[in-house]
Amino acid sequence: MGFSGIPSSIILPTEGIIGIALKMYVVESKGGAIACMLLALFFLGTWPAVMTLLERRGRLPQHTYLDYSITNLLAAVIIAFTFGEIGKSTHEAPNFLTQLSQLSDNWPSVMFAMAGGVVLSLGNLSTQYAWAFVGLSVTEVITASITVVIGTTLNYFLDDKINNAKILFPGVGCFLIAVCLASAVHSSNAADNRAKLSCLSNDDKLRSVFCRATDISTSREAFPEKERRAKFGTAGFLVELENRRAIKVFGKSTLIGLAITFFAGICFSLFSPAFNLASNDQWHTLKKGVPKLVVYTAFFWFSVSCFVLAIILNVTFLYHPVLDLPRSSLKAYINDWNGRGWAFLAGLLCGFGNGLQFMGGQAAGYAAADAVQALPLVSTFWGILLFGEYRKSSRRTYVFLVSMLLMFVAAVAVLMASAGHRK
Repeated sequence: MGFSGIPSSIILPTEGIIGIALKMYVVESKGGAIACMLLALFFLGTWPAVMTLLERRGRLPQHTYLDYSITNLLAAVIIAFTFGEIGKSTHEAPNFLTQLSQLSDNWPSVMFAMAGGVVLSLGNLSTQYAWAFVGLSVTEVITASITVVIGTTLNYFLDDKINNAKILFPGVGCFLIAVCLASAVHSSNAADNRAKLSCLSNDDKLRSVFCRATDISTSREAFPEKERRAKFGTAGFLVELENRRAIKVFGKSTLIGLAITFFAGICFSLFSPAFNLASNDQWHTLKKGVPKLVVYTAFFWFSVSCFVLAIILNVTFLYHPVLDLPRSSLKAYINDWNGRGWAFLAGLLCGFGNGLQFMGGQAAGYAAADAVQALPLVSTFWGILLFGEYRKSSRRTYVFLVSMLLMFVAAVAVLMASAGHRK
């Protein structure tokens, strides 16, 4: 296809990174898909660190998640009205607003997209509590690895095996090994913490259990950041952290955290296959002649359901909190501006990260796009840098930690190498 007066040699090829000639603005090449995955990797690995930072400063997770949900939906709206509206709308690839008006025809695919949003919302909400119990690094590794082991396998078959199985499944195996190593890291680090706390008197150890905040402002005022003097990794630091944080973990079984983490991993493993079905209609639920959902429309409906469920659950948790959190209210949430900007940032990072993952998956296969589950590499970096995770731990813990990260790097490299090209 060419334009009058323009040499055909300079027209963008169909296989270019972005195809824009008289059609929707979509990622088409393997290189463009990998670029989307890498950017999504950074975004998806950073937003959990921001949420963890707020919880450790005493902000109620219900407040943080409500703020996060608003900008998470906003990111999908921005993507839909920019990428989804660029280029000429065609019958095969209608623009966002055109396809939005076709709901009566494509509602089966919309339902798949919304189902994906529901399980993602449940997974994200669960991890918010799991971070407090087992730490940012281990939580992200376990959930990401479960996502790859289950979700990538499902996507491989849904995508008609466009990814190289001889490369893909060894990568999945590496992720599975990473799960085992992550559990070993958590177990060893928990033993290290118990050993550190054993040197304190009973009064010191119990102090954090009874210093529970009665409202969201008390923990911030009683334990301001400037008063922290204990060094990262020390017993004193662990007690100070317990006193400041919103979710109290001393005296609770770490099995609670691991159970929440594995539940979140199962939820995460299903959202990408559901989105795949929404945008590619492998089960032929649409009537003949009805165009498939473009990735931007599918992502919009995906994010809408994610938002609605998050609002319902977190408003409920304001008045009926879990894990011994203090009771709150809508009025208290609206008036809580401490850290709101960071929560908004987390929502934008997650929203754009998910959007980029789906854009890359539509081009190179959703199985390969699951390489963004390397986000624990980014989260572990932030966990060590910002939160002092694994500081002053045992040599055994460090060996497990390094082994886990190396296995994760290998898994991601292999998974990206399996990328194919959707016809």
